[in-house]
Amino acid sequence: MNAWIEKQRHLIDFTLASLARRKAKNLGLLLVYALLVFVLASVALYTHALRQEAAQVLKQSPEIVLQRMVAGRHDLIPPGYLEKIGRIRGVQSIEGRLWGYYYDPVVKANYTFMAPAAEAVKPGTLVVGPAVARSRGLAPGNTISFRAYSGKLFSFTVVGVLPHASELVSADLVLMGEADFRAFFEYPAGQHTDIALSVANPLEVRTVAAKLASALPDSRPILREEVLRTYASVFDWREGIVLALLSAAIFAFAILAWEKASGLSAEEKREIGILKAIGWETGDVIKMKLWEGGLISLTAFLAGFVAAYLQVFRFGAPLFEPVLKGWAVLYPRFELVPAIDGLQVATLFFFTVFPYMAAVLVPIWRAAITDPDSAMRS
Repeated sequence: MNAWIEKQRHLIDFTLASLARRKAKNLGLLLVYALLVFVLASVALYTHALRQEAAQVLKQSPEIVLQRMVAGRHDLIPPGYLEKIGRIRGVQSIEGRLWGYYYDPVVKANYTFMAPAAEAVKPGTLVVGPAVARSRGLAPGNTISFRAYSGKLFSFTVVGVLPHASELVSADLVLMGEADFRAFFEYPAGQHTDIALSVANPLEVRTVAAKLASALPDSRPILREEVLRTYASVFDWREGIVLALLSAAIFAFAILAWEKASGLSAEEKREIGILKAIGWETGDVIKMKLWEGGLISLTAFLAGFVAAYLQVFRFGAPLFEPVLKGWAVLYPRFELVPAIDGLQVATLFFFTVFPYMAAVLVPIWRAAITDPDSAMRS
């Protein structure tokens, strides 16, 4: 075992010396190789982290959200719906929710107005999200006015700003009391925007949703798992767009790598001929060249992956953020929690390292079995 290790060490030493003799050519290949890994790893890491962030945010969301549909559009929940739902077996809790959108012409952005049932907001006061506070320069104690769609002007006192930790879901949120909400949007008493439900047995969520659709034919139950799948599809679509835009660069690198790996230079052929002439076996030559390809590909993979990790989780992925995160006037500021998928890394490794190693093997084997005298004269 020690003899085998010692032999591999000598092969690596010789390989490093061989690479150093063609320093400029190998450094250029290494740079392009690492850049390709950097781009692919950045996209993969960022989209996976966004999926994880969305899953964490939606983890506490209602298991089922029930909407009422009229002519294919979302309409208000009339009185009596809560009582009907309460009689369906399996429903653990019911909450009628009040929320709506308001366009602020000052910052040209939409706010989400909401009257939370769990947190009481005093009449005439508001609690605003971090992005709303930034855009309007608000702080606790300030007064702000909104003109309702009816034309009436409503003034409120800001009593708090939602914490930065919740900005991903609360950036454009404005919380107000139920009485103020109904007066501002002229909501009739007893009506709600939608209904949030929790199910006693998580395994029966789909069964309860089917019962709701049967008991209330004009309703549409939306499951939390469906929302998660929608977010995943959006991120996959954006990831696909980025990779499609980069496909030309990926294809160009594939041609470069194949040409470098499959076409040995005259100098490399003479080197192999000399090694065979002084007693190297065919297997030793192949091992040496495989070490050369392995060192280049592994170094490029590690350098590209580490650079991608730093770019995504340390600097916020400025190269791909606008495409992968989307765009909005009031966009949340948040830091992604580092999340690495082992299968994703293994897949990236397989598709960036193994093709190059495979491309190296065939021409090296052909050169290694060639007569040394012919190889040195080529």
